[in-house]
Amino acid sequence: MRQQRWFRIAALAVGLFVINAVARLVVRFGFDGSDTAQNRASIVMFTLIALILGACVFVRSQRVRLASWLPDIASGALGGMLLTVLAGPFLSGSTPFANGAGDFFTQIWIYAGCAILGAALGYGVAVLLGRDYRSRSLAAYTQARVARPRRVVRRR
Repeated sequence: MRQQRWFRIAALAVGLFVINAVARLVVRFGFDGSDTAQNRASIVMFTLIALILGACVFVRSQRVRLASWLPDIASGALGGMLLTVLAGPFLSGSTPFANGAGDFFTQIWIYAGCAILGAALGYGVAVLLGRDYRSRSLAAYTQARVARPRRVVRRR
């Protein structure tokens, strides 16, 4: 079951939602809904989301091609965002549109920005270190090309 594609996507989405749920519950029960605590928890939550996605992209980009892991990571991040935006407010005793549509869409844009930034940083670090799938494939090709003996052409 763990090897199936949907499991990785669902696990990433649930993991990202759990980060949001923990942040909301800490603010709700620990700080009684304080605005300062809510802002700090949001900053920590979005930072963790970016770091988690960056780490996932860094690991996946070493093993498989970009076309294989990008839809999985994007689907997992989208699922996590939908859970966070639509189900998350109920954990803190609110509704998704309680503060208006502006706050709802602002949260979507911030989440998407952090997800894209985290994924880009993870892939950038993998490319910078030469550990991504393409760089490793090109290095293996170069190594195989250099290892072959030179063909001797006889002239008559």
